[in-house]
Amino acid sequence: MSIVKINALTVPPEQREVLEKRFASRAGAVEGSDGFEWFELLRPVEGTDKYLVYTRWRSEEDFQNWMSGPMQAAHRGGGDAGGERPKPAAADSVLWSFEVVQQAAPKQG
Repeated sequence: MSIVKINALTVPPEQREVLEKRFASRAGAVEGSDGFEWFELLRPVEGTDKYLVYTRWRSEEDFQNWMSGPMQAAHRGGGDAGGERPKPAAADSVLWSFEVVQQAAPKQG
């Protein structure tokens, strides 16, 4: 079954809009990658200051290939052609890894 990678980002309130705009501008950055299955950016509502970046992959190998491939610079906040890197919007980041052992989808009805 698939694997899930969740990047838990601690984002100060004044940087939330910046983070969301950066993710919106990355449209298509991962969708064409071999083994990619799903992406979601989850905004905190209550009880935490962490944004969660959820990606689902066919295998760990597919995820590692994407991380070490051409998208590496984009994933790590690579700068523009002038080499300038924007200040990170997140103050901290922790990557969690999971294997999907059960799943369900809505019943067709």
